[in-house]
Formats: sequence, structure tokens, C-alpha cells
Amino acid sequence: MLRSHLCAATAVSILGLVAASGLPAAAQDNAAKIPPLMEQINKGNWLPQQEAEQLRDEFYYQNAVQAYILTIPILNTIGMKDGSEATFGAGYNVLPIWKERMDSRTWVPTPNADVIYSMSYLDLKKDGPLVVAAPPNVIGMFTDFYQRTLTDVGAIGPDRARGGLYLLLPPDYDGEVPKGYFAFKSPTYNVFLFFRTIMAKGENGPDPAPAAANADRTRVYPLWAPEKDVKPMQFPDASGKRVNMMYPTGNTYWTKLKAFVDYEPVASIDLVTRGVLASIGIIKGQPFEPTDKQSAALQKAIEAAPKMILASRQLGRPDKRNLYYKDRQYENIWAGGTAEWMQDSYLDVLQRASYFQFAYSSAPAMVMRTLDAGSKYPFTARDADGNFLNGSNAYKLHLPPNPPAALFWAVTAYNVTDGSMPETKQLLPSINAFYKVKTNDDGSVDLYFGATKPAEAPDSNWIQTVEGRDFIAAVRLYGTGVEFFDQTWKPDDVVKLN
Repeated sequence: MLRSHLCAATAVSILGLVAASGLPAAAQDNAAKIPPLMEQINKGNWLPQQEAEQLRDEFYYQNAVQAYILTIPILNTIGMKDGSEATFGAGYNVLPIWKERMDSRTWVPTPNADVIYSMSYLDLKKDGPLVVAAPPNVIGMFTDFYQRTLTDVGAIGPDRARGGLYLLLPPDYDGEVPKGYFAFKSPTYNVFLFFRTIMAKGENGPDPAPAAANADRTRVYPLWAPEKDVKPMQFPDASGKRVNMMYPTGNTYWTKLKAFVDYEPVASIDLVTRGVLASIGIIKGQPFEPTDKQSAALQKAIEAAPKMILASRQLGRPDKRNLYYKDRQYENIWAGGTAEWMQDSYLDVLQRASYFQFAYSSAPAMVMRTLDAGSKYPFTARDADGNFLNGSNAYKLHLPPNPPAALFWAVTAYNVTDGSMPETKQLLPSINAFYKVKTNDDGSVDLYFGATKPAEAPDSNWIQTVEGRDFIAAVRLYGTGVEFFDQTWKPDDVVKLN
């Protein structure tokens, strides 16, 4: 009994000391304080159910936008493959060649009307290792379906423009690699073959026949197939045909992406991108079954993401790395990075997406500062005053004498949104050095743009545009010389005439 009284007395004494020290009030104050994130999010409690569901749906949509931005290089290639094979057929032995040049009836991002194109799509899972006998003097490349270059072909490639045997190996190949080939293992089973051959200068303009004949020398065959079992090559002429090789703009974007994810090895896509895809339900080997609400979000993303990319292109980079010159409007689509979209300390994801919205195929030969062998593509969407080029207006582009292009130069008009050619009565909205272009007394050239021919423009120097539609003007320099790199030669800005 005495002990309990003492304990009680002691407790009262302690409480009195605590009260005297003021600790209970401090304890009360501390109980009211919570960490910053709890303060920010609903005082540490779960969200209201409706808000949680709205945020989950918004997060799904935002991840779909990011998925589009990260995978547009893949769908860019798939769109070309689907359009080509639907028109010309599929198989390692089918190589469509635009034997009379590619014109505006072929819908593909930034086609080059001034070379002869050969493009096909190889399946190393179906056919195993494939050998490609490349002819000499090709300007080309092999890429995987993420458009990562396996190798340049031609002057910058290992064959050094002499032609040669390229051996393409699937990502899981562990067999014998015979000698005598330029051998490359692809991260994806699907491989894009992209060759360009140079036209000759004919009596009245470019002569495509020798370049087409050179492309016809290409041969593709399975490495281990006996000669009697190799399918004969087919070279369908793609010129003059309506071919839609653009990437999808609806929800088929996602179903085609899912098919690609299922077909290709895990290592073909980095794990962060795979995580973004998984967040919208695209997982290798698992069903992709979006709900109606998710399908609507995916469709919304497929409409919004391209606009976001276009807005980025339209407004330009804050760091101005995309400008070729300090005193000109011309842009460099790689923004001073590598062909793999690497800047000094990061992968330039947005610049990559900007490229593949209106172009395809990025290779070292297009980026390296290689004298008299590579190629350069300064382009402008603006006139000398900084206003967007529009087909309702007339413009003049002055090229100083002696463009630094050992092979040839060309100027082409493109649609802003997807890089296709504006389709007019001309069909070929491009002028190159093989034409009988009217030159000035000093060797310089004035080229003109307009929906109708400006009064002062010679017929040979006019590129027709579409009334009311914005366009891009691109200068191409093949076999780029030192004067381009030290900027002692620069194209003038495009000048509005009316």
C-alpha cells in the first residue's frame, strides 16, 4: 500500500516537473507538424476516390504521350515497311527501286528526289543471317528498326565506295562468323536496307538510268543457303506510283508497336522505355487489352504528342544549337549532336522525336565532318525576316558560286508537318546541279519558290509550292567540302519577293 502511494506521488511530481518545463505544449506543437510531402498531399491521408481515379487516368495519358515520343523512330520504319510491302511485296529478295526518281506521289518523310532510292526490309528471325552484296559507289546504310545505324555503306562505310559483302547477323546469333564479310550484329531481327545511287548528268538534265542499273546489281541471300535455293532478286520499279509509307496516326500505332515488342528481343528496347510502355499495358508476351477509357486516352495521346513535337520544332531550342550559322536561319536537325542523338551528357530524346516526325535514317555519314565524302542538309522554315515560308508567297534563294559539293548539290521543298513533298504539277519539287540551271555571270544561282512562277524566274530555276501551305526549303550537299565546314561558303537566306 505504501509502495503504491509513493508511485502515485512520484508520478504527480514528474508531471509537475514536465508541466513546469512547458514540454507538454511543445509536444502538442510537434504533433501538429508533419513532413512536407504529407503537408502537400491531403495532410497525410489517402486521396478522395474520385481524385485518385482522375490522376490515374491523367498519368496513363501522360505516359502514352511519352511512349509516342520515345518510339516514333520504330513506327517511322514500320510505316515505311508496311507501305512498301503492301505495294511491292515482301521478302529478302524484293528490293523496290525508284528508277525514275522518287516524286511527291510517294508519301515518306523528306524523300530525296535527286538520287535513286533502293529500300527494303529484312527479317533475320525468319531468314537467319543475310548477306547483302552492295554495289560500288553507294551512299547508304543499314539500320535496325529503332533506326540505330549498324553501318554506313559506301565512301564512309567499310567498303570505301568499292562495294562489298555485308553480313547481317540476328541479335541472338552465336554461330560461326565466316571471314570475308563486313559483319554486323543487329539489335533487332528487322533490318532496314537503304541505298542511294548517284545519277549521271544527261544532255538535258539528270540521267537516272546508270544509277538505277547500279542499284540493280544489289544481291541479298541467306548466309547458309545453297545457291540453288536462293530466291532470285526482284527489283520492282517504284517510280510514279502512289505509295503511303507514313507512320500511323490512329490507335493502330499502339497495336503495331505491341506486335514489334512481342517479336523483338528484350534487349532491343532499353528498360526505361519498356517501363513506360508497360505503364500503358504494352508488355512483351502479355495481352494488350486497353479499356474503353484507356483506348480514348491512347487516341488522345496519338493526336496530342505529334502537335507537341511540332510545337517544339516551330518554337526552336532555347540553346540555339540547332542553328547552323550565327547570321542565317538555316537549321541542323541533329542540333550539334551525334547521329545517335547524343549531346555531351544526355540522349536528346526530343530532338530525336523532332527528326523522325519529318525524316528517317540517321547515319554517321550525315553528321560527321567528312571532307568530299559525306552529306549535309541545312534547311530553313523561315525567310530572311524570320517569318515562316508559305506557298502563297514568292521567294528567292541565292546560292553563291561553287557550292562545296564534290558529287552534287540540290534544293528541295518539303511539307512542314511530315516532311513529304508538296504535290503540285511539277511532282518533283527539287532542283539539282544536274539540271541546266540558269546561272549568273559569277557562277552563282538564284532559285525561286511560289505557287505560280515569279515573273523574273526562269522555268529551270522554279520550285512550285502549294497555295496557303507552309513549307521547308532544304539545301543538300553531297561530298561536302571544307568551305561548308569553315563557313566560307554559306547559302543566303530565302528572301520574300511579294
